[in-house]
Amino acid sequence: MKWISPRQLNRLGMLNMNQRNVGYIGKYNDRRMFPLVDNKLKTKLLATEYEVTTPKLLQVITQQHEISHFRERADALEGFAIKPAKGSGGKGILVILRREGDSYIKASGAAITVGTLERHLSNILAGLYSLGGAPDVAIVEDLIQSAPSLAKYSFQGVPDIRIVVFQGYPVMAMLRLATKASDGKANLHQGAVGVGLDIATGRGLNAVQYNRPVLLHPDNGLALGHIVIEAWKTMLLMASRCYEATGLGYMGVDLVVDAQQGPLLLELNARPGLAIQMANGRGLRPRLQKVEALRKPHYSPEKRVEYAMAEFGYL
Repeated sequence: MKWISPRQLNRLGMLNMNQRNVGYIGKYNDRRMFPLVDNKLKTKLLATEYEVTTPKLLQVITQQHEISHFRERADALEGFAIKPAKGSGGKGILVILRREGDSYIKASGAAITVGTLERHLSNILAGLYSLGGAPDVAIVEDLIQSAPSLAKYSFQGVPDIRIVVFQGYPVMAMLRLATKASDGKANLHQGAVGVGLDIATGRGLNAVQYNRPVLLHPDNGLALGHIVIEAWKTMLLMASRCYEATGLGYMGVDLVVDAQQGPLLLELNARPGLAIQMANGRGLRPRLQKVEALRKPHYSPEKRVEYAMAEFGYL
């Protein structure tokens, strides 16, 4: 990618880290609300009150002695995901696709035993993956079966959609695709591909990997310029409703499209990163300022989504 000077970045309206931290996170996010989004279990329970669907909760493990019960329930499970409630950046998430005899098959294809699963649960409770190393809770969720139209673009892992929401308005979005380099995780810092999405239509724009433009997925060779997200307006509405649910003015909303259930909320982030700007090829700042300048804010998610689709689309 061609080097871009600070002046050029400023002209593109790029939001920098200090501006994000002070002008938006610090100004619009009440820190008392952070525990709602830093804990996946609390997020899941809260989201259901605001018509935001999440993956089915199968089990919650809060104490070490409860791990023995997991073995009993695991016998009846085919595919599932184990997550630390307070984990971040995808750390500690273990996805099991299926069982083969006494073995559990991970997304990578590796086979592990139930003993390995129990040790992983024990590590989660001990805080190995939590923010600050605090004791944690393990949640077991139903396996997400990604919609085929998106699954084909991702390497092993489930692709997800990050939507930045400001004052309830979805202002920018991107699709994150797992790669071999990212170890099957949709984490841009580990080498996943980010595809900017048109807020108006859900269509793919330009794509980046390691902040460099790409046209094809590095592992499957598929062109990234023809991606269209299913049920796009539904996803925008779900993201917008998270504003009422949390009261956070500036956040990232992460969703997936399940083959059977449609859009599902994965998690919320009170400190969303800025790489979404590179994926979209333009900055957040002008859109944020436009929302700040509104004399009469829209009070329903439906109206906010209509405004965002009209104002921030690329057509």
